[in-house]
Amino acid sequence: MSYKAAIKVTHLDKCYQLYAQPKDRLKQFLWRGKRQYFKEFWALRNINFEIMPGEVIGIIGRNGAGKSSLLQLICGTLTPSQGEVIVNGRIAALLELGAGFNPEFSGRENIFMSASIMGLSDADIAARFNDIVEFSGISDFIDQPVKTYSSGMYVRLAFSVAINVDPDILVVDEALSVGDGAFARQSFERIMDLKSRGKTILFCSHSLYQVEAICNRAIWLEKGEIKMIGDVESVTMSYQNSLLNQDENSPQQPTTQVTKNIAKINSVTVSSDKDSGKVIPIHSYKNDVLIRVEILSDINLPIPNIGIAITTLDNRVITMAVNQFDNIPLKRDKNGKSIAELVFNKIPLARGDYWVDVYLGCENSTHIYDTAIQAAKLSVTQDNMEQGVVHLPHSWIEH
Repeated sequence: MSYKAAIKVTHLDKCYQLYAQPKDRLKQFLWRGKRQYFKEFWALRNINFEIMPGEVIGIIGRNGAGKSSLLQLICGTLTPSQGEVIVNGRIAALLELGAGFNPEFSGRENIFMSASIMGLSDADIAARFNDIVEFSGISDFIDQPVKTYSSGMYVRLAFSVAINVDPDILVVDEALSVGDGAFARQSFERIMDLKSRGKTILFCSHSLYQVEAICNRAIWLEKGEIKMIGDVESVTMSYQNSLLNQDENSPQQPTTQVTKNIAKINSVTVSSDKDSGKVIPIHSYKNDVLIRVEILSDINLPIPNIGIAITTLDNRVITMAVNQFDNIPLKRDKNGKSIAELVFNKIPLARGDYWVDVYLGCENSTHIYDTAIQAAKLSVTQDNMEQGVVHLPHSWIEH
């Protein structure tokens, strides 16, 4: 049985015309192509791929690789220079902060406007309105003009509209990088819910841990061309190796630059004595657990701190370790990279499944820059039938 592709991209090119000065645009119009007053910049060249219904695809690559242009072409907000994009199904997109919102309209009015553009009737929007507002968490401001909203409120509302219109295809471009840890977790869980319901998702992010956690396959763009496409672990590993190799060969020109006043988690690796990955089998009291976190931060910022938590599946924190509170300051190289490694020796968790969450905080551990929620799952077994979540050291007094 054959299935129609959710997205089919064939021989796709996108070329931008770059003018040195505004008056050159007028000259170009008047000369009607007889002379050229612009330089061509090819953002995308000969892009070909198919995405089947229910696939979750990560889009990765350096800044300027063509990721945003590709997503805009898929969503129809850009027109291709050559080639074709075929989309089958209702598409909801988070391409940039508050895109499509009218700043003079209230949050309520923007919900109705944005959802109607996505194809919902007024009756459908009214039926979903309370869910949209509840998820966004900004009910107290829903009748205020969105121009008064903070950046976090913008993205909360935009994300809430996008996921509540029941899209067949969801396109997310770095939207989860805005907002606090609680909203990032809530958003991550909703995306995973859409994934479990068989929705098609395109997820573009510089955070490779999020790409690996969410996606089945990945597309690596390099200078406007597809460098690699395949299973997510192979593609992200190759991409990360290319970044490391280029850093080693060109120490004066690091490939990964950090925006001013920004710190972010670059990667999280969780392993036991013999296993690593997203689900780690652990034997209580017998296996060590190693958590390795690589971060990037602006060298003009104070060096951040790392907090690592182990939680139950319903998000109750079992334990947390913060390097600041353990008097282990992080070190940072000249390119802004820091590495933190934490070991839980012969971890005493009782049988069950647990999440590993990672938090990147400021120098005082009060403001959260970035999070890696549910970075990996620990699947713990034990020899006996004792109950609980952790084995505390204890002794019996004999009489």
